[in-house]
Amino acid sequence: MSLTGTPFFVTAIALLVVAVVLPLALWSRVRGPAAVRGFVRLLMLGFAQVTAIMVVFVGVNNANGLYDTWEDLLGTTDRAGTATDLGPDGTGGQKLSEQPKEVAKFKPVDDARMGPGVQVTELKGRISGAEGEVYVWLPPQYDDPAYEDKKFPVVQLLPGYPGSAKAWFGTLEVNKQLGPLMKQGKVKPFILVSPRTTLLGDQTDTGCANIPGKVNADSWLSVDVRKMVFDTFRASDKAADWAVGGYSAGAHCAAKLAVAHPDRYRAGVSLSGFNDPSGEPAALTAATPELRHANNPYVMLKAATKGGKPPRTALFMSGAAGDGFEAGNAMKGVAKAPTTVRVMKLTGPHGTSVWKQQVPEVFRWLSDQLGK
Repeated sequence: MSLTGTPFFVTAIALLVVAVVLPLALWSRVRGPAAVRGFVRLLMLGFAQVTAIMVVFVGVNNANGLYDTWEDLLGTTDRAGTATDLGPDGTGGQKLSEQPKEVAKFKPVDDARMGPGVQVTELKGRISGAEGEVYVWLPPQYDDPAYEDKKFPVVQLLPGYPGSAKAWFGTLEVNKQLGPLMKQGKVKPFILVSPRTTLLGDQTDTGCANIPGKVNADSWLSVDVRKMVFDTFRASDKAADWAVGGYSAGAHCAAKLAVAHPDRYRAGVSLSGFNDPSGEPAALTAATPELRHANNPYVMLKAATKGGKPPRTALFMSGAAGDGFEAGNAMKGVAKAPTTVRVMKLTGPHGTSVWKQQVPEVFRWLSDQLGK
């Protein structure tokens, strides 16, 4: 049973009700020596406390999309593969144009909280060696005969850490919010893609980086998932039609991927993110000064600008004071054309309730950035 969604939450509440009723009904009926009676009553109280904690955990988990499976919670499954050294561009010297098409088989999701139209597949990355689920939602226009020859723009959506790939659809309700706006022509008809980002079995954040011998998370997202999408759907393969967005640790990833790969993404969205990987202490990229430096989008952008090659990418960076706002201003301070950075100051907690409210504005901004 999934850790997210209604079935497990209802099960947890039912167990809590049993745990409360049990001592009320049996407390005075327990028989046997005093030690036995005390032990049985202690078990009933312990059961009540455990179920109460479980209900709180499930509620918080559902609200924030933290852990999707028991394997994610317990850290028992490693999905990184062998993680060979793929070189600076993350392709291992392979030409993607010469790779066979990767047409994936999708099926409807079984989680009603994600809303209608969301599909899922299990992908094994040919380049990265990583594997995991990828969720896709197609815009209302996708099956419209008037768009049968149209290739659609794509936005990759990344959760925080810990975080489930379901969260953008389940918690932030991105498809429910955008569907009507797309029908009204207020937002472009984007294909929305949310891939798994938790790839390591030891509950370590990948930092969306390629680290030989550990994980090729960058290539998983920017090469394998990207190629599968435009091989399977009527999705554009042009960088001008692709964006990547995320919140919290996923925001850091989005900014870094957009700066590192202007040949793959035209825009990046960072909601309450950070530049220095140490903003997520559990990240592999926070382990050493060298990794922190190499995976800091501010350092990357500053070096590219000083080298006379600022990336052609647009960044939307929002956050509260002490929670992403300063990171956005730092990026804006070193950006030079054709790089653009829009910074928005927020008020409110570091949480999905704030990011959910930003969805319409973010996608109106993306509608102006892609396709150019």
